[in-house]
Formats: sequence, C-alpha cells, structure tokens
Amino acid sequence: MGTEHRHQSHPRIVARLKRAEGHLNSVVAMIEAGRPCLEIAQQLQAVESAIRNAKQALIHDHVDHCLGARDSESELEELKTITRYL
Repeated sequence: MGTEHRHQSHPRIVARLKRAEGHLNSVVAMIEAGRPCLEIAQQLQAVESAIRNAKQALIHDHVDHCLGARDSESELEELKTITRYL
C-alpha cells in the first residue's frame, strides 16, 4: 500500500467523486433547511449511484490493467478479493 499506483482513469474517477461530494454537501444543506424527505431521498440516491459508478470504474480499471501482469494463482486470488467490493 505504500507505493504510488495510478492509472489514466484515476483523474476521471476523482472528478466523479468530487461531484458526488458536492451533491452530498447539498443533501446535508437540504436536511438542515428542512426540505421535503422525498427530495432528500432522491438526491441521496443520486449520491449513492455516483459513488457506486466510481467504485465500479475503479475496479474494472484494476481488472483490465493490473491483473494481467501477475501469475494466474495470484491473479485469481486478487480478483476474488476485489470482487467483494462490487
């Protein structure tokens, strides 16, 4: 975990997460302002979807770019480990 690990997709994933962060901050403001629960729930769903999409993009990128560089036994073990997060 101590080594730097970057892919071309990481800036796009960071951008997705920053947008999700902005949406989440908006949800907090909506709650504090007493907005209707239906509106809040819809926005929370959007935040959840954005985070899920970012996670899937990260994992798919990892599978595409990292797992092919190892021997098959360690590849399979890493694939099993990372799929827990899907």
